[in-house]
Amino acid sequence: MTSSSPTGGGPGRPSALAPEIADRLKRSAHGLLPAIAQQYDTGEVLMLGWMDDEALHRTLTTGRCTYWSRSRGEYWVKGDTSGHFQWVKSVALDCDADTVLVKVDQVGAACHTGTRTCFDTDVLLADQ
Repeated sequence: MTSSSPTGGGPGRPSALAPEIADRLKRSAHGLLPAIAQQYDTGEVLMLGWMDDEALHRTLTTGRCTYWSRSRGEYWVKGDTSGHFQWVKSVALDCDADTVLVKVDQVGAACHTGTRTCFDTDVLLADQ
């Protein structure tokens, strides 16, 4: 089940994100930040999603990853439909404040294809 904002929501709309965080963010032209999900204890990179201010606020306050679906135009909480939850352990901005790193405890597959990560099926270069 996806979670839409009660007021319509979406990039560029008002959010409850703390102003001291919101003022630092460097968003895309569509009001989004890439959000990298990483397994907190192994360092495994799981997936890339997109967050606007409200998705980041929800992630910080609920302890569950919330993303903005560009294709559906709505918020989605990882695991609501799949049961493959992402429990938030930490959230950090990169040095330019244009990317979010969310360290999570991933339950089940992170990728919508059913694989553990989104980065394990099409390896372009590996250690020789």
